[in-house]
Amino acid sequence: MRIDHVSYAASPEGLQATAQDLGDKLGITPRDGGVHPRFGTRNVILPLASDRYLEVVEVLDHPASDKAPFGQAVRARSELGGGWMAWVIAVDDLGDVEGRLGRRAVDGQRHTPEGVELHWRQIGIRGLIADPQLPFFVQWSTMDHHPSRLDESAVELTGLHISGEPARIRDWLGIAERGDWEREVDFTFEQHDVAALESVTFESPTGPVTI
Repeated sequence: MRIDHVSYAASPEGLQATAQDLGDKLGITPRDGGVHPRFGTRNVILPLASDRYLEVVEVLDHPASDKAPFGQAVRARSELGGGWMAWVIAVDDLGDVEGRLGRRAVDGQRHTPEGVELHWRQIGIRGLIADPQLPFFVQWSTMDHHPSRLDESAVELTGLHISGEPARIRDWLGIAERGDWEREVDFTFEQHDVAALESVTFESPTGPVTI
């Protein structure tokens, strides 16, 4: 179980402009990701080091975006002006997560501009919608074409600042104590009226960047 990526909902300026702004801050060239036909969304990828990435995502004018929880979550965050929507945990087997949450994961798929068809399963979006401090979970069918591998990157994800409660997140992750899990990422918490992923910190070749 590891942090796989962070998701940022596009601002009113649009997907490409939002991704370019983030790319300029981090010194990363954004890469088109493709359309999620099951969810009614599309994304742009900013590859990070250590098999992680930053995803900028936009909702499409498509019926799937009204039906799929992921599309609903993206639309809701973008309508608030865009910004951090979620942090995402990758696991090798979603069986334990499905058991804890009492429901089945859904299939995800997209064709990339490079001609690759990516497949994964995901679960936890409804939990994220209800309590935005929580991550959702993915299981990749293969790491061969993981989005982080679109480009070499020297930018590391080093911190998550969350409005929420550590105990609630540990319970959601199914861990009693943090222990040695993701020790290279600094988690900081404070409680505001609204739970959320408030900011993410990265270490770039020119120094730390907090967005």
